[in-house]
Amino acid sequence: MIREIVKYPDPILQKPAEPVTEFNDELRSLVDDMFESMYAAQGIGLAAPQIGLSKRLTVIDLSFKKNPEEKIVLINPEIIHKEGKQSEEEGCLSLPEIREKVSRAFKVRVRAQNANGEWFELDGEELLSRAMQHEIDHLDGILFIFRVSGLKRDLLLRKIRKMQKNGEW
Repeated sequence: MIREIVKYPDPILQKPAEPVTEFNDELRSLVDDMFESMYAAQGIGLAAPQIGLSKRLTVIDLSFKKNPEEKIVLINPEIIHKEGKQSEEEGCLSLPEIREKVSRAFKVRVRAQNANGEWFELDGEELLSRAMQHEIDHLDGILFIFRVSGLKRDLLLRKIRKMQKNGEW
């Protein structure tokens, strides 16, 4: 089932999400819905708060459906190691048409649970590293526009307000 993507400034996007404690068929169904919703919105990552749910759950697929083995589910993730630096343009399904360069770690190691509740660790570099950091930020109530300079953020927020006023948001 395709779920509606929540847009900024919805308050759920700026609150830390609740840990997932039940690993059952309902959760696995939610994971499927999240992949379906992400693909429908043309994204490569989606966090539960982006569909209005305060759960520490995110899905990522850099291959965008081309390789099912690249589908990643991170439940209750935490970054346990960061290395290097990269600065690349990012976008966000909750901030359509907004793109900006963001500095992030080049390489990360994440510890998370899968849909069965089993813990695992995953390393990511470049785009995967950026995607994991971006999605975990969502779970912490942080949007990428809060990772840019104050001046750029003010300009972006002004652009969003103008789009809202014109009924384009």
